[in-house]
Amino acid sequence: MTSLPSPLEIIPHRAPFLFVDSLTALEPGISATGVWKLTGDETFFEGHFKGRPTLPGVLMCEAIAQVGACAILSDEKFKNKLPLFGGLDGARFRRQVVPGDTLEISVSLGRMSARAGKGSGVARVNGEVACECDLLFVIVDN
Repeated sequence: MTSLPSPLEIIPHRAPFLFVDSLTALEPGISATGVWKLTGDETFFEGHFKGRPTLPGVLMCEAIAQVGACAILSDEKFKNKLPLFGGLDGARFRRQVVPGDTLEISVSLGRMSARAGKGSGVARVNGEVACECDLLFVIVDN
């Protein structure tokens, strides 16, 4: 069994804007699953919200997009490319995510062309849906 690459080996994101710690499944060009462990040391928890730290929903959507980017960029036909957000549809937030939670993020890619593509993703905590959304990627040269 081969080990999965680190997100750092696939996507260009780096701290403090890397929101996927590891991949647990990867089918290049098709799907990816990753994990983001929230320690509570993340700076956004300080101000969102004082006394009740909560992961901002937009960052859950970004984490879903980063896992999707891992699926895209692991496909050889997207070598030297960069998937950017082209749109976000149907975002729904189902539960609060707090320090100590681990997000399990799954993304399935839909139609992909050389210039754009679609995907849908779900972020869960202990199997319970926290966020779901549909993504539109625009593919540009890196």
